[in-house]
Amino acid sequence: MTAQLVHPAQVLLDAQGGARRLPVCDHYSGVEARMRKSLQLQAEMLQEFGACVFDVTLDCEDGAPVGQELAHARLVASLANGAVAATPGVRVAARVHAADHAAFQQDMDIIAGEAGESLCHIMVPKVESVDDVLAAEKALQRASGKRIPLHVLIESPAAVHRAFDIAAHPLVQSISFGLMDFVSAHGGAIPASAMTAQGQFEHPLVVRAKLEIAAACHAHGKVPSHCVVTEFRNPQALEACAQKAARELGYTRMWSIHPDQIRPILRAFAPAADEVRQAAQILTSAAVQNWAPISLDGVLHDRASYRYFWQLLERAHQTGQALPDAVQPWFAPEPTH
Repeated sequence: MTAQLVHPAQVLLDAQGGARRLPVCDHYSGVEARMRKSLQLQAEMLQEFGACVFDVTLDCEDGAPVGQELAHARLVASLANGAVAATPGVRVAARVHAADHAAFQQDMDIIAGEAGESLCHIMVPKVESVDDVLAAEKALQRASGKRIPLHVLIESPAAVHRAFDIAAHPLVQSISFGLMDFVSAHGGAIPASAMTAQGQFEHPLVVRAKLEIAAACHAHGKVPSHCVVTEFRNPQALEACAQKAARELGYTRMWSIHPDQIRPILRAFAPAADEVRQAAQILTSAAVQNWAPISLDGVLHDRASYRYFWQLLERAHQTGQALPDAVQPWFAPEPTH
């Protein structure tokens, strides 16, 4: 039996709790010119890497001028439909207003109703409890009848306290941390320095919130998405933050708010080349043995470690890394009929 005959996904069940694989970068833009440029960049990088390495989230919450929410929602729906029709394989999402905002149902009616087939997910900000998720689910059903995945943004101490309950909802695919609002919600008890690239990894309450969200996501097989770094002119600081989020706090995804942040995030979340080679060697050896335990370089491996190395290869693919020839068939597109 060759390594290509049995796909790892067929035998390595429940890897990472069954969480869906998502690109490691989620790029936000809300001004029309920037939304168009973001979608163009996504299409270009899809061709460059051979995979969609970041999502584009079209922003209604911060992007819509006050009083023009209706027109902005229609623009977002149109852009999403146009992007997916023009470039198969791209991933386009939308951030709507919060569930208690006057424009929330209107956003859902227009964006989910007109572009539901094009959207990879809908982001709901300022989620405080499961009740907000249920409100979003109800609004989504009214708008389109589709079960579009929901991503939610946790931005307060109370919401952090309820993170496990929020993550348990079956429609929630990912939870993001809203750093700025979280700090502001403490009424000055957390200094402004905690919103900086360095300070957000030093203040105990901020770090605790990040860990709670990551733990809640992993407990329920969801994707934890790390917050923004506002110093977008400093790619070194951004990449250092992304590495900390990925290697120390358990995050598997991160926000970008400027095109220059996308590639540093991809680099930070990508496994090292030697890790990819090791993973490929272990998994191809295991496949030859029909996924029975193996010994490699004096170390025992079985399905528990195979899951880890399969996830590592998936992350390498998601970040556009070149894969060893032996495992490339596992990532080939499925034939269409």
